[in-house]
Amino acid sequence: MIDPYINIRSEMVEKQIVGRGITDARVIEAMKKVPRHLFLNPAMHHNAYSDNALPIEENQTISQPYIVALMTQSLQLTGKEKVLEIGAGSGYQAAILAELCRRVFTIERIPALAKKARERLESLGYTNVAVLTGDGTLGRVEFAPYDRIIITAAAPDIPGGLLKQLSDNGCLVAPVGGRDFQTLRIIQKEGGELSEHDLIGCAFVPLIGKNGWKN
Repeated sequence: MIDPYINIRSEMVEKQIVGRGITDARVIEAMKKVPRHLFLNPAMHHNAYSDNALPIEENQTISQPYIVALMTQSLQLTGKEKVLEIGAGSGYQAAILAELCRRVFTIERIPALAKKARERLESLGYTNVAVLTGDGTLGRVEFAPYDRIIITAAAPDIPGGLLKQLSDNGCLVAPVGGRDFQTLRIIQKEGGELSEHDLIGCAFVPLIGKNGWKN
């Protein structure tokens, strides 16, 4: 079946992704390949490749394409990694990750969202993604350690349990700050020591859970 959005998606990547300085060729190709519109309700398909975060079910959002690309590039994926995503949402970020790493575990606290994300990913043939339901702020110890961790909701601080589940020489990226505005932060773990640096300002829905914001 011909993808009617292939040209629009390619234009999105050139203008919004490459045009803003994303240079990782594998990330660029993944953004060109994954059909973002299929992670939205049909009524939103016409806006799927706009330069915006968009609403999805349960008062959540699908992130702006540039932010997805920037966070993904920051993980420096080579194809061999096991990645933990906190906040599956629509499943779009997990699909991008699945193109670029060995295995993805993604946790969603809202069962209805987890179900839809799982169905979308399965329908697109992603066999290296496990969609789990639960409190993402706790991670999933039974599958740890993770080479990379990505948090796709606004954390007041990085949950300590997630840092423990991050492997040595691992990397974690997350928006950290208040409920309304955050800074995208990268944390590297090497020799058991943590180092961090900030990228840009951003705005995500809050990370709800025991070690996040209260609902």
